[in-house]
Amino acid sequence: MFSSTVTMEQFVQAMIDTFYMVGFSLAVGSIIGIPLGILLVITRPGGIIENKVVFQIINPIVNIVRSLPFIILLVAIVPFTRLIVQTSIGTAAAIVPLIIYIAPFIARLVENSILEVDDGIIEAAESMGATPMQTIRHFLLPEALGSLILSLTTATISLLSATAMAGAVGGGGIGDLAISYGYERFDSFIMLITVVVLVILVQLMQSFGNWLAAKVRREG
Repeated sequence: MFSSTVTMEQFVQAMIDTFYMVGFSLAVGSIIGIPLGILLVITRPGGIIENKVVFQIINPIVNIVRSLPFIILLVAIVPFTRLIVQTSIGTAAAIVPLIIYIAPFIARLVENSILEVDDGIIEAAESMGATPMQTIRHFLLPEALGSLILSLTTATISLLSATAMAGAVGGGGIGDLAISYGYERFDSFIMLITVVVLVILVQLMQSFGNWLAAKVRREG
């Protein structure tokens, strides 16, 4: 027995569920969020493809979704979650609000990372006759790569925290274990273990992100 209420098998499964939720949500959220972040940069006033209509549509949508605490978003979109995965409980159901939560968050982080690139890089690209797509691909993204890695690291850690909150509504993973066994059954040992595991995971993720970003910047 892992503790008086939870077996090692249950704990391992909770870890697997957590990694699955974080990994899948991060992948899909990045597919949505990274292009949105790039669009926010290039279509903004003074951007390389300035488009006020596109910017004024995307910008407020990103702001509105980002302004919602995850636990509220989780409950608010229950009908949509049921429509997509046919249930509002469990790991699969938690992934839907996780994606909706993280995509605009990534978009804003990507926007900030790209905006950090010196204007001289864009001027150099334009002087070389680069098209907007070439400027994005060969100048902006490579120059912002180190910052983008740190941004995705931040997004990953935020997702990990969100999966823990998803446990409050039966979302599965470490959070569900902490709520169902640690809180509801007053198992202080399980609560301690889940906190320690989450802290260790965050430290490992941040350390890896810092190392990778520093490596990319040195090679750049």
